[in-house]
Amino acid sequence: MRVLITGWFAFPNGEATAGDVGAARTVSAALHSAGIEHDIAWSPMFRNDGPTLAEADPDDYDHLVFVCGPAHGWQVRRLHERFARCTRIAVGVSVIDPDDDAVRGFHTVIARDRPGGIALPDLATAAPREPSVPVVGIVTAPAQPEYGHLSGHTEIHDRLSEWIVTKDCARVPLDTRLDTRDWRHCATTAQFDSLLRRIDLVVTTRLHGLVLALRNGVPAIAVDPVIGGAKVRAQARAFGWPVIVVDRPGDPPPPRRLDELWNRFLSPAARGAVDGDATSRPWSAQLVDELLDRLTRALPLEEYAAGSG
Repeated sequence: MRVLITGWFAFPNGEATAGDVGAARTVSAALHSAGIEHDIAWSPMFRNDGPTLAEADPDDYDHLVFVCGPAHGWQVRRLHERFARCTRIAVGVSVIDPDDDAVRGFHTVIARDRPGGIALPDLATAAPREPSVPVVGIVTAPAQPEYGHLSGHTEIHDRLSEWIVTKDCARVPLDTRLDTRDWRHCATTAQFDSLLRRIDLVVTTRLHGLVLALRNGVPAIAVDPVIGGAKVRAQARAFGWPVIVVDRPGDPPPPRRLDELWNRFLSPAARGAVDGDATSRPWSAQLVDELLDRLTRALPLEEYAAGSG
Protein backbone atom coordinates (compact mmCIF):
# COMPACT_ATOMS: atom_id res chain seq x y z
CA MET A 1 0.00 0.00 0.00
CA ARG A 2 1.23 3.50 -0.84
CA VAL A 3 -0.38 6.72 0.32
CA LEU A 4 -0.25 10.24 -1.09
CA ILE A 5 -0.65 12.98 1.50
CA THR A 6 -2.00 16.21 0.10
CA GLY A 7 -3.83 19.35 1.14
CA TRP A 8 -4.14 23.02 0.32
CA PHE A 9 -0.36 23.27 0.57
CA ALA A 10 -0.14 21.14 -2.59
CA PHE A 11 -2.36 23.20 -4.86
CA PRO A 12 -0.37 25.36 -7.31
CA ASN A 13 -2.21 28.50 -6.23
CA GLY A 14 -2.81 27.46 -2.63
CA GLU A 15 -1.09 28.69 0.50
CA ALA A 16 1.28 26.63 2.59
CA THR A 17 0.64 27.68 6.17
CA ALA A 18 2.64 26.53 9.17
CA GLY A 19 -0.49 24.83 10.48
CA ASP A 20 -1.23 22.97 7.25
CA VAL A 21 2.35 21.77 6.89
CA GLY A 22 2.51 20.83 10.57
CA ALA A 23 -0.65 18.74 10.17
CA ALA A 24 0.84 17.00 7.13
CA ARG A 25 3.99 16.21 9.11
CA THR A 26 1.86 14.77 11.92
CA VAL A 27 0.15 12.40 9.48
CA SER A 28 3.46 11.56 7.82
CA ALA A 29 5.01 10.64 11.19
CA ALA A 30 2.04 8.40 12.01
CA LEU A 31 2.26 6.58 8.68
CA HIS A 32 6.01 6.19 9.06
CA SER A 33 5.56 4.64 12.52
CA ALA A 34 3.02 2.24 11.05
CA GLY A 35 5.44 1.27 8.28
CA ILE A 36 3.20 2.65 5.52
CA GLU A 37 4.99 3.99 2.47
CA HIS A 38 3.87 7.45 1.49
CA ASP A 39 4.72 10.69 -0.26
CA ILE A 40 3.75 14.27 0.49
CA ALA A 41 2.77 16.35 -2.53
CA TRP A 42 3.97 19.95 -2.29
CA SER A 43 3.13 23.05 -4.26
CA PRO A 44 6.00 23.92 -6.63
CA MET A 45 5.79 27.47 -5.27
CA PHE A 46 6.63 26.22 -1.77
CA ARG A 47 9.05 23.30 -1.88
CA ASN A 48 10.74 21.17 -4.49
CA ASP A 49 12.02 18.26 -2.39
CA GLY A 50 9.11 15.97 -3.23
CA PRO A 51 6.58 15.32 -5.95
CA THR A 52 4.23 18.12 -6.86
CA LEU A 53 0.56 17.33 -7.07
CA ALA A 54 0.81 17.54 -10.87
CA GLU A 55 3.69 15.06 -10.89
CA ALA A 56 1.98 12.53 -8.63
CA ASP A 57 0.60 9.67 -10.75
CA PRO A 58 -2.73 8.40 -9.36
CA ASP A 59 -1.82 4.90 -10.54
CA ASP A 60 1.10 4.89 -8.06
CA TYR A 61 -1.15 5.21 -5.01
CA ASP A 62 -3.86 3.20 -3.30
CA HIS A 63 -4.98 5.94 -0.92
CA LEU A 64 -5.13 9.72 -1.00
CA VAL A 65 -5.19 11.51 2.38
CA PHE A 66 -6.30 15.14 2.34
CA VAL A 67 -5.05 16.95 5.43
CA CYS A 68 -6.23 20.11 7.18
CA GLY A 69 -7.99 23.15 5.75
CA PRO A 70 -11.57 23.32 4.54
CA ALA A 71 -13.04 20.39 2.58
CA HIS A 72 -14.51 22.82 0.14
CA GLY A 73 -14.06 24.23 -3.35
CA TRP A 74 -13.41 23.23 -6.92
CA GLN A 75 -9.80 22.21 -6.30
CA VAL A 76 -10.87 19.58 -3.78
CA ARG A 77 -13.62 18.36 -6.11
CA ARG A 78 -11.05 18.01 -8.89
CA LEU A 79 -8.96 15.75 -6.64
CA HIS A 80 -11.88 13.32 -6.49
CA GLU A 81 -11.99 13.21 -10.28
CA ARG A 82 -8.25 12.78 -10.78
CA PHE A 83 -7.74 10.23 -8.00
CA ALA A 84 -11.03 8.41 -8.58
CA ARG A 85 -9.36 4.99 -8.37
CA CYS A 86 -7.88 5.76 -4.91
CA THR A 87 -9.57 5.47 -1.56
CA ARG A 88 -9.86 9.09 -0.48
CA ILE A 89 -9.73 10.11 3.17
CA ALA A 90 -10.01 13.60 4.65
CA VAL A 91 -8.55 14.09 8.12
CA GLY A 92 -8.34 17.13 10.37
CA VAL A 93 -10.47 19.20 7.99
CA SER A 94 -13.20 21.75 8.49
CA VAL A 95 -16.55 20.72 7.06
CA ILE A 96 -18.60 23.77 6.15
CA ASP A 97 -21.39 22.05 4.21
CA PRO A 98 -21.76 18.27 4.70
CA ASP A 99 -23.67 18.07 1.41
CA ASP A 100 -20.90 19.74 -0.60
CA ASP A 101 -19.56 17.45 -3.34
CA ALA A 102 -16.07 18.27 -2.08
CA VAL A 103 -17.01 16.57 1.20
CA ARG A 104 -19.16 13.78 -0.19
CA GLY A 105 -16.37 12.77 -2.58
CA PHE A 106 -14.30 11.36 0.28
CA HIS A 107 -14.84 7.79 1.35
CA THR A 108 -14.06 8.78 4.95
CA VAL A 109 -14.12 12.22 6.57
CA ILE A 110 -12.50 12.70 9.99
CA ALA A 111 -13.33 16.34 10.67
CA ARG A 112 -11.78 18.62 13.22
CA ASP A 113 -15.03 20.60 13.12
CA ARG A 114 -18.39 20.28 11.40
CA PRO A 115 -21.87 21.73 11.94
CA GLY A 116 -23.35 20.11 15.03
CA GLY A 117 -20.28 17.93 15.55
CA ILE A 118 -17.71 17.64 18.34
CA ALA A 119 -14.56 19.71 17.84
CA LEU A 120 -11.30 17.74 17.71
CA PRO A 121 -7.76 19.12 18.16
CA ASP A 122 -6.04 20.30 15.01
CA LEU A 123 -3.35 17.87 13.85
CA ALA A 124 -0.67 20.59 13.82
CA THR A 125 -0.53 20.43 17.60
CA ALA A 126 1.17 17.03 17.38
CA ALA A 127 3.68 17.85 14.63
CA PRO A 128 7.14 16.44 15.41
CA ARG A 129 9.26 19.06 17.13
CA GLU A 130 12.44 20.20 15.45
CA PRO A 131 15.44 22.07 16.85
CA SER A 132 14.96 25.81 17.23
CA VAL A 133 16.44 28.08 14.59
CA PRO A 134 17.80 31.62 14.92
CA VAL A 135 15.31 34.48 14.94
CA VAL A 136 16.58 37.13 12.54
CA GLY A 137 15.20 40.64 12.32
CA ILE A 138 15.33 42.32 8.91
CA VAL A 139 15.52 46.13 8.93
CA THR A 140 15.75 47.72 5.49
CA ALA A 141 16.29 51.34 4.61
CA PRO A 142 13.57 53.17 2.66
CA ALA A 143 14.30 54.83 -0.66
CA GLN A 144 16.79 57.64 -0.09
CA PRO A 145 16.70 59.84 -3.20
CA GLU A 146 19.10 62.30 -1.59
CA TYR A 147 21.95 59.99 -2.61
CA GLY A 148 21.02 60.26 -6.28
CA HIS A 149 22.93 57.94 -8.61
CA LEU A 150 24.83 56.47 -5.67
CA SER A 151 21.66 54.81 -4.34
CA GLY A 152 22.01 51.06 -4.63
CA HIS A 153 18.97 50.28 -2.49
CA THR A 154 16.91 48.29 -4.98
CA GLU A 155 19.66 45.97 -6.21
CA ILE A 156 21.23 45.51 -2.78
CA HIS A 157 17.88 44.70 -1.17
CA ASP A 158 17.08 42.24 -3.97
CA ARG A 159 20.39 40.44 -3.46
CA LEU A 160 19.99 40.37 0.31
CA SER A 161 16.51 38.89 -0.14
CA GLU A 162 17.91 36.14 -2.36
CA TRP A 163 20.60 35.40 0.21
CA ILE A 164 18.52 35.45 3.40
CA VAL A 165 15.92 32.97 2.11
CA THR A 166 18.71 30.39 1.80
CA LYS A 167 19.24 30.54 5.57
CA ASP A 168 17.37 28.30 8.00
CA CYS A 169 16.02 30.95 10.33
CA ALA A 170 12.80 32.61 11.45
CA ARG A 171 12.72 35.94 9.59
CA VAL A 172 10.98 38.88 11.23
CA PRO A 173 10.50 42.13 9.27
CA LEU A 174 11.18 45.08 11.57
CA ASP A 175 10.33 48.71 10.95
CA THR A 176 11.87 51.44 13.09
CA ARG A 177 8.95 53.75 12.29
CA LEU A 178 6.80 54.28 15.38
CA ASP A 179 3.03 54.65 15.19
CA THR A 180 0.60 54.99 18.08
CA ARG A 181 -2.44 54.10 15.95
CA ASP A 182 -1.26 51.08 13.93
CA TRP A 183 -0.78 47.79 15.81
CA ARG A 184 1.68 46.64 13.16
CA HIS A 185 4.21 49.14 14.47
CA CYS A 186 5.74 49.75 17.87
CA ALA A 187 4.48 52.93 19.50
CA THR A 188 7.48 53.68 21.72
CA THR A 189 11.24 53.17 21.70
CA ALA A 190 10.83 50.92 24.75
CA GLN A 191 8.56 48.65 22.73
CA PHE A 192 11.04 48.47 19.86
CA ASP A 193 13.93 47.81 22.26
CA SER A 194 11.91 44.99 23.85
CA LEU A 195 11.28 43.47 20.43
CA LEU A 196 14.94 43.65 19.45
CA ARG A 197 16.07 41.93 22.66
CA ARG A 198 14.16 38.83 21.56
CA ILE A 199 16.02 38.72 18.25
CA ASP A 200 19.18 36.64 17.78
CA LEU A 201 20.58 38.60 14.85
CA VAL A 202 19.70 41.67 12.80
CA VAL A 203 20.33 42.04 9.07
CA THR A 204 20.03 45.68 8.12
CA THR A 205 20.68 48.37 5.55
CA ARG A 206 19.38 51.07 7.86
CA LEU A 207 21.44 53.24 10.20
CA HIS A 208 19.14 52.73 13.16
CA GLY A 209 18.83 49.04 12.39
CA LEU A 210 22.53 48.82 13.25
CA VAL A 211 22.57 51.32 16.12
CA LEU A 212 19.50 50.00 17.94
CA ALA A 213 20.61 46.38 17.51
CA LEU A 214 23.96 47.12 19.16
CA ARG A 215 22.25 49.22 21.82
CA ASN A 216 20.26 46.13 22.79
CA GLY A 217 23.15 43.71 22.67
CA VAL A 218 22.18 42.09 19.36
CA PRO A 219 24.80 41.46 16.63
CA ALA A 220 24.00 43.03 13.27
CA ILE A 221 25.03 42.26 9.71
CA ALA A 222 25.14 45.80 8.34
CA VAL A 223 25.14 46.52 4.62
CA ASP A 224 25.35 50.13 3.45
CA PRO A 225 22.83 50.59 0.60
CA VAL A 226 24.73 53.58 -0.79
CA ILE A 227 27.47 52.87 -3.32
CA GLY A 228 30.80 53.57 -1.67
CA GLY A 229 29.16 53.83 1.74
CA ALA A 230 27.48 56.68 3.59
CA LYS A 231 25.82 56.97 7.01
CA VAL A 232 25.59 53.24 7.76
CA ARG A 233 29.30 52.93 7.08
CA ALA A 234 29.99 55.96 9.25
CA GLN A 235 28.06 54.52 12.18
CA ALA A 236 29.84 51.21 11.82
CA ARG A 237 33.14 53.09 12.07
CA ALA A 238 31.92 55.00 15.12
CA PHE A 239 31.04 51.73 16.86
CA GLY A 240 34.05 49.85 15.54
CA TRP A 241 31.65 47.38 13.94
CA PRO A 242 32.12 45.57 10.61
CA VAL A 243 30.08 46.76 7.63
CA ILE A 244 29.68 45.59 4.04
CA VAL A 245 30.05 48.30 1.42
CA VAL A 246 29.41 47.93 -2.31
CA ASP A 247 31.95 49.95 -4.28
CA ARG A 248 30.43 49.77 -7.76
CA PRO A 249 26.83 50.00 -9.00
CA GLY A 250 25.41 46.58 -9.84
CA ASP A 251 27.82 44.66 -7.60
CA PRO A 252 26.06 42.46 -5.04
CA PRO A 253 27.03 42.28 -1.38
CA PRO A 254 29.63 39.46 -1.38
CA PRO A 255 27.79 36.25 -0.40
CA ARG A 256 30.97 34.82 1.11
CA ARG A 257 31.32 37.84 3.39
CA LEU A 258 27.63 37.64 4.35
CA ASP A 259 28.06 33.96 5.21
CA GLU A 260 31.20 34.73 7.21
CA LEU A 261 29.41 37.34 9.32
CA TRP A 262 26.36 35.09 9.65
CA ASN A 263 28.43 32.26 11.15
CA ARG A 264 30.44 34.65 13.30
CA PHE A 265 27.51 36.59 14.74
CA LEU A 266 25.35 33.56 15.48
CA SER A 267 28.02 32.06 17.70
CA PRO A 268 27.52 32.30 21.49
CA ALA A 269 30.68 34.39 21.72
CA ALA A 270 29.21 37.04 19.41
CA ARG A 271 26.14 37.59 21.57
CA GLY A 272 28.33 37.90 24.62
CA ALA A 273 30.54 40.47 22.91
CA VAL A 274 27.65 42.90 22.50
CA ASP A 275 25.54 41.86 25.47
CA GLY A 276 23.97 44.74 27.39
CA ASP A 277 23.06 48.26 26.42
CA ALA A 278 25.56 49.84 24.05
CA THR A 279 25.28 53.13 25.93
CA SER A 280 26.54 51.43 29.08
CA ARG A 281 29.83 50.45 27.50
CA PRO A 282 32.73 52.90 27.96
CA TRP A 283 33.66 53.22 24.28
CA SER A 284 30.08 54.12 23.36
CA ALA A 285 29.31 56.35 26.33
CA GLN A 286 32.48 58.36 25.75
CA LEU A 287 31.54 59.12 22.15
CA VAL A 288 27.99 60.10 23.08
CA ASP A 289 29.28 62.32 25.89
CA GLU A 290 31.53 64.07 23.39
CA LEU A 291 28.54 64.85 21.16
CA LEU A 292 26.52 66.18 24.08
CA ASP A 293 29.47 68.24 25.28
CA ARG A 294 29.76 69.88 21.87
CA LEU A 295 26.03 70.64 21.99
CA THR A 296 26.19 72.33 25.37
CA ARG A 297 29.22 74.35 24.29
CA ALA A 298 27.33 75.50 21.20
CA LEU A 299 24.37 76.76 23.22
CA PRO A 300 24.42 80.18 24.94
CA LEU A 301 23.82 78.63 28.34
CA GLU A 302 24.46 81.91 30.19
CA GLU A 303 21.50 83.53 28.41
CA TYR A 304 19.22 80.63 29.24
CA ALA A 305 20.34 80.69 32.85
CA ALA A 306 19.73 84.43 33.07
CA GLY A 307 16.30 84.11 31.48
CA SER A 308 15.26 81.42 33.90
CA GLY A 309 15.88 83.76 36.82
